[in-house]
Amino acid sequence: MSILSGVKIIEIEGIGPGPFCGMLLADLGADVVVIERPGTAQFASSGETTITKRGKNSISLNLKNEDDKKLFFKLIEKSDGLIEGMRPGVMEKLGLGPEICHKINPRLAYGRVTGWGQDGPLSHAAGHDLNYIGLSGALWYSGRPGDPPFAPPSLVGDVAGGALYLAIGMLATIMKARESGNGDVVDAAMIDGSAHMMNLLLTAKQFGALQNERGKSILDGPHWYDSYSCKDGGFITIGSLEPKFYALLIEKLELTNDASFANQMDASVWPEQKEKLATIFKSRTRDEWCELMEGTDICFAPVLNPDEAAEHPHMKSRKTYSSERGSLEAMPAPRFSNHANRAPSNSHPTTVADLLQKWK
Repeated sequence: MSILSGVKIIEIEGIGPGPFCGMLLADLGADVVVIERPGTAQFASSGETTITKRGKNSISLNLKNEDDKKLFFKLIEKSDGLIEGMRPGVMEKLGLGPEICHKINPRLAYGRVTGWGQDGPLSHAAGHDLNYIGLSGALWYSGRPGDPPFAPPSLVGDVAGGALYLAIGMLATIMKARESGNGDVVDAAMIDGSAHMMNLLLTAKQFGALQNERGKSILDGPHWYDSYSCKDGGFITIGSLEPKFYALLIEKLELTNDASFANQMDASVWPEQKEKLATIFKSRTRDEWCELMEGTDICFAPVLNPDEAAEHPHMKSRKTYSSERGSLEAMPAPRFSNHANRAPSNSHPTTVADLLQKWK
């Protein structure tokens, strides 16, 4: 049995963080049902084999139709949570807002995920992941000094700052509702989530290890914490933050007798040392550096594309990726000792009648 078996979630069809949150909950065993608009698929991600729809059921309802809205409310009455990613006010205009839903089911975790949040001067403006993390401060340190910042698309805002914070809020509300009988509205804004994640770096700022000027801080300036190009066009990462790890790095690179590398925390020599390491790492292929450094306490890893990552011995041993459903996908996470995550499977159309029978 999966750890969220018995949890019932309604997901309003959308893109990005909402479906990702629903997938995460479904992976953990929740019964997630996607309400889709009738007719032609609204999104490119609407297919039954779409990764973010795995393990879910789907039904077709026209939420502007009064009869279909009645069916929607019957499902809400039986549900633990609702996920919606509309602009603020859209669900209220449809007559499906949290106030009405909570009259029908006071225990409901009404989950809302947006970029800017449910209120504030920008709440009704369009935007995407890059915009949200730009405003929140989370994009600032992503990139080289003098170059425009660049972060992995959709990961920091949509997934981390949005979907994961929505999932946490949903589960917290469901837990509290089981105790008190009262649900809540979860306002998961990507600007809030991505800003909240900054607290780890802001802790370093308290102690002078993080500067506002890019390239001057302990995690974006040193030669011993960076990624480097290799002879074959591949890339590697070095994260030798702790002194003992740095000492091992210098030993492996045969730089022990180079006095200029002796003082790890001398920021004045970081740019010069970074150029030296760039030249050294360019002298061998990525695989050659893996042979020398992988598995040591240098804090080393190659930079792999998703297909390469799936074939790496460590990833294969943990079965982190799979192509069993015809395309590459990452397996459910996190893992549990006493509960199995749901095995990925295609989504399945169903009916309201069948769902109500199942959710008795």
